[in-house]
Parts: sequence; structure tokens; C-alpha cells
Amino acid sequence: MKIKHFLPFLLLVNYITAQNKNLVDYVNTLQGTFSTPELSYGNTYPTVAMPFPVHAFSPQTGKNGDGWKYQYQAKTIRGFQQVHQCSPWVNDYAVFSLMPEIGELIVNENDRASSFSHTNEVAKPYYYKVTFDNGITSEISPVERGGQMRFTFPKGKKAFLVLDGYTKQSSVQIHPKERKITGWVHNGLLIQENFKCYFEITFDKPFKAYGTWENKKNTIEKGNVSDKGDGKGAYIEFKAGSTIQVKIASSYISQAQAQTTMQQELGKYKTFEDTKANAKKAWNHLFNRVVVEGDNEADKATFYSCLFRANLFSHRFFELKEDGSPYYFSPYDGKVHNGYMYTDNGFWDTFRAQFPLSNILHPTMQGRYMQSLLDAQKQSGWLPTWSCPGMSGIMIGNHAISLLTDAWIKGVKGFNAEEALQAYYHEMSNGGPWGGSNGRPAHKNWFELGYIPYKEVGESAAKTLEYAYDDWCGYQLAKAVGNKHYMDIFSRQMYNYKNIYDPEVGFMRGKKENGEWLENFNPIAWGDPFTEANSWQYSWSVFHDINGLIKLMGGKETFLNKLDTFFTMDTSFDVGSYGHIIHEMREMQLANMGQYAHGNQPVQHVAYLYNYAGEPWKTQDRVRKIMKQLYNGTEKGYPGDEDQGGMSSWYVLSALGIYSVCPGTDEYNLGSPVFKKATITLENGKKLIIEANGNSDENVYIKSATLNGTSYDKNYITYEDIASGGILKLQMSDTPNKQRGVSPDDVPYSVSNKSNTKN
Repeated sequence: MKIKHFLPFLLLVNYITAQNKNLVDYVNTLQGTFSTPELSYGNTYPTVAMPFPVHAFSPQTGKNGDGWKYQYQAKTIRGFQQVHQCSPWVNDYAVFSLMPEIGELIVNENDRASSFSHTNEVAKPYYYKVTFDNGITSEISPVERGGQMRFTFPKGKKAFLVLDGYTKQSSVQIHPKERKITGWVHNGLLIQENFKCYFEITFDKPFKAYGTWENKKNTIEKGNVSDKGDGKGAYIEFKAGSTIQVKIASSYISQAQAQTTMQQELGKYKTFEDTKANAKKAWNHLFNRVVVEGDNEADKATFYSCLFRANLFSHRFFELKEDGSPYYFSPYDGKVHNGYMYTDNGFWDTFRAQFPLSNILHPTMQGRYMQSLLDAQKQSGWLPTWSCPGMSGIMIGNHAISLLTDAWIKGVKGFNAEEALQAYYHEMSNGGPWGGSNGRPAHKNWFELGYIPYKEVGESAAKTLEYAYDDWCGYQLAKAVGNKHYMDIFSRQMYNYKNIYDPEVGFMRGKKENGEWLENFNPIAWGDPFTEANSWQYSWSVFHDINGLIKLMGGKETFLNKLDTFFTMDTSFDVGSYGHIIHEMREMQLANMGQYAHGNQPVQHVAYLYNYAGEPWKTQDRVRKIMKQLYNGTEKGYPGDEDQGGMSSWYVLSALGIYSVCPGTDEYNLGSPVFKKATITLENGKKLIIEANGNSDENVYIKSATLNGTSYDKNYITYEDIASGGILKLQMSDTPNKQRGVSPDDVPYSVSNKSNTKN
């Protein structure tokens, strides 16, 4: 090749290499796994999955049915599960597991557990590997609706694989000639009676022996090829010293669809390495859409580990017909429908950060998701708010309307806004059968009194605050489509937050039906009338009207003094209605940031509120401290429950220098980016580049800013600015610029601030 032809080729190779960095290997999927019910560093498990998968996999250290399926401090593994669990508190569904053994066949889940060391463990999104102390090596790599495992047995001892049917009903059929097992499992908390997860598992080596067993009394039926009932499983013996490749495909629709999925997703991959390479490529493609640059490798590991978890939930729940069209078994009515469905998400945990992040990165998926919310409402009568995979009333608020409104305002379409308004009106004007976040308990009081009365419904003050925000979302969506009827209805309640503010004590407070305040008020008392928090933490939950909250608290000076106190006061607490210490209380004390309890959602926007009161440099300082002190890429990487990408998304957005305080507007507050440069590539191919010149651990303050070359003093950036691409340049300093971002025009949206007309 002549040099003049070689140089352009070399430049092209360098360009491609620069554009396709191997970023996925920064991820540690063990992040947050050192957790217990008493103290959470994430309550995560080392998930092996594609982005937003239908099925994922994880090693299992806990017993069948234990929500803490993997704990870093455990010494043994008892299986490798198909998983979907979005919280240990609600457990998992559609679970089965495989476990390799040598020597004697042992089916009991306690006795078959094998010891291991973390030094012999690799935990990446696309690949998990562990070599047990007994010499067996187990590996996992994913596809969207299944995965592939590889087991390497040491020579000289019998080699077995045990299939465990988990906690409830299951069916297994062994096909020795075809070298496969088929069947189904029926397990989970929020599932339909006719719910089944069908599976097809194929092996690349012949069976030496086989049989079935059950996990209640651990009885074994040698040579048996089929069984059905509680906890039924199977086992296979292979030639000693074998390396076995195992392909797994699952379907919620039928056994035939599981077979189709096997061909669609794993048929093209001849070896385990092929599956692994494809999964790695998929994650790198996603991560190369959010490239951060800086000198601190530990920060990159934290960032990409969080970006990984921000792109796991919600799970796809749809499958593909032979012609490629989507259809799904509905977890809401137990029927099969055409189209898209998503589930495994609690919106109380994720409306604040995870969905605003996905609206930036995945608008096409978000449009499909919003339509699936409306389809779920038609199938069940209610909008989902906390599904795993079916309907529940877990947590509080009617936050599906936040998702729908935020998507619409940001230009994410694909659904009918009028249908969304009708569905939400039904939600907020009726009490749902599940209670909690399902429907609106005490909805008549809501309309007549303007608040949820204490003891008429639990967590009344928290619900009042969140319902006021939700009704503002309804108002905002109605305004966007010009529906005056719903604008009038929802606007009447969006200021209801004012009705539970007691100016005598300076806090939000439980109020009785007769208008009297709840006695013996203590702002550090946790629980009823608040949700997993106290009044210090919940009094800031007026996302849509921080300007109104400032006035309510007595003006900017009082508001700012209260904010400062919140972050610097004593970390003591009163257990309140809980009567005992819950893990969120311990995590607040470990954070040592006053009453700021980042381990739970109600306060996660509060550090950004200085942007609304003329002191944005304090936001910049606070968010950098929170990120530096409370997050890392290790097994103790989170300051509380990670919650379906909610806490990770907070970090990802904040590390980029932005955060959506009020989903339902087109604004993202500015904070203080962690990295010197971040390049976000949108679905449309445009790029937003955020440059933080001079950025360091000391230089956390924004001295000056330009957007596409024009001086920029606002404390927020719009979604349109992001989606249009461009360059946001920040000059960072170790000294606050107290002249920047202080004018009324620089303040983010509040509904009571009449200068905010564009939202």
C-alpha cells in the first residue's frame, strides 16, 4: 500500500477506535452487593443482561425465595438464576436456576452450595465468571430473552448440572436425544394465575445420565424424563472433565415461542464466545453514546457502573413473532396482545431521575413505553405505578402521569395525550383496589378539604405533597394539548401542598380531617404521616413550585438558611411510627450530611434548590460532595437502595452536570459536572458536548458558561438544547462566582412564577 493511501486508512482506524472505546469494562456489577435488610449499600445483585432485557441472570448466594439473592459477604453460591427482581422487598418471579456439581449428586440447595473467592470472580454486564474452590468454572453471557452458560468441570470426578424449579409450581421434560430440557415455572408475588415462564435449555454435549427431583423433600427419580408440581427440577450427568455450553431461552407466551426465541436470539451464535462478544458490543455501543473524559479512573468506574444500572429497568416484557412483530402476555389481564409492554419498575423510585435520563437517551423506547402504560390501564383498569411484573399499590403517588407528561413535554410522542388525561383523571378520582399508589385513597377529602387527612389514610402528608405534584403534571399535559376542561380540574389541586404547611413550626405537617394539626410535632420523627422519611426531608417536595415554597417559608433568606441547616444539622432521628430503626435511618447517619438522606428518594432533588433562591454555587458545592462521598464503584457503592436505576440515574445526570428537579418541564437544572468533558450522542445522531475547563476536586464552582458560543447565566438547560446538540462550556473555579445565575431570569421553572411561561 502506498503511503499516501495508507495515511487516510490509518486516520480512519484511529477515528473508529476513538469512537468505539471499550467502556463496558469500567463496570463492576458487584457495585452495591454488600447489603443486608438492616443496612443497604445498594441492595443490588451482579446482573448479567442486555440493556432493558426481558430476562437476566445472576449468581445466587441466598436461599430460594430470599430477596437478597446475592450478598458480597457470602462464602458460597448455590445456583445461577434467571432473574427479574427489581427490589429485594418484593422478591423475584419467573425464576429457575442451574448449578454445576462434581462427585456425588446433591440436590438440596444448602448442601450443594460451593465455596468461592472474589479473587476468582469476574462481574461485567456482558460476562460473569467464577471458579469455585472445587475447580468448577461457571460462566454466563446474555441475550435479551435468554442467555448462554458454560461450565468447565475438572477431570476425574462425575459432572452434574442441577436444574432447580425454585419456589412454586414447575414442569420439566428431559429430551435426551435432542440434548435439551423444556418446561415452565410459575413463581412470583404479583403474577396472574395463568402466568408461566416457558423455557428451552439446550446442551452441546450428550447426557450420560439424567432424572428429575423436587426441592421440598429433595427426592430424586433417576431416569425419569418428566415431572410437574411444586418445585420440580431435573439433573443431568455429563462425562467427567467436560466443558458444557448451555443455551437458555424463555417465553411468557408459550413453549413454541421459547423455541422461536432460541432460534432468533441464540441460533446465530455457535459458541459461548460469540454470545459474549455480541453482548459486550451492545453495551459498548450504548456507553459510547455517553463518553466522559478525565484523569480519575475511579470516577469513570463509578459513572459507567451507574450508567449500567440506569439502563436495566424497566424490563421489556414483549416477545417477537417469527415475522419480527412484537406481542406479549399481559401481566395485567393474563391475555396475549400485540404490541409493546414494559414492566418491573416502581415509579416513586424512578420518576425523578431514571425516566428523565431515558428521555434523553432512548426517546423511541420511551414513546413505546408510554403507550404500554395506557394499554396496561385498559387491561387492568388502572395505570401502573409499581409493577413486578403485575399491578400493585406499593409506595405512594400516581406517578405514571409524571412519566407521561415528562415524555410529552420533551417531545417524546407515540401515545395519545387525551387518553393519558382520561386515564389519569380516573386514577386521581377513584380509590384503587390495591391501595397505596393504586388510585387515590381519600380522593373525596382531596377535592373537598384540599389535603389528605391524617389517619384517614396512612402517610397522609407525603401523599398530599405528591398528589399536588401529580395534579400539576395533569395540568401541564392538559395545557400542552389545549384541553381546558382538564386544565381547570387539575389546576384546582396543584397548590394543595400549601394546606399542610404549618407556619408556626415552619414545616409540612400532618393535618386531621377537622383541620387540627397532628399533636406532638417533631420534624425528625420518621414515618406516618410521611413515607420512609420525616418532615425535614419531605417539606421540600414541591417540585413544580419551588418559588411558591420559598414564599411559604418566609422568603429567600429564610429558605436558604433552612436549606443550609438541613445539610449541616445533627443527624439524629426519632424512629417515629416505625417504632424501630429502619435501614434508611442508619444510612442517613452514615452519610453525615445533616438530615439529608440520599439513600431514599424524597430528598434527592434538594441540593439543587439553591438554584431557585439565588445561590447556585451552593448547589454546585453540595452535589459534588454528595457524588464524591456517597458513590463509588465497589460493593459498597451506594448510600441506600439503588431502586431500579433510580439512584444510579441521579448520579449519571449529576455527574454530567444536569438534573431534572421537576419532571414534566423541559428543564434540567445545572449542577457541577464530575468530568472535564462529556459527549452525549442522541438517537438522532446529534451530540451535546459539556466541557468543564479547569475541572478538579477543588474547582467545583461554575465561574462562567457559554452555550454554543453565547454567554449563558441560567441555572438550567432545556431538553431542546440537549436534543439539538451543541457545546455547553463551563469555566470551573475553586471560588464561587456569586454574580452568576442570580437574576430572576436565571431561575428554573415554578408554576407560580409568572415569568415561566414557556412550560
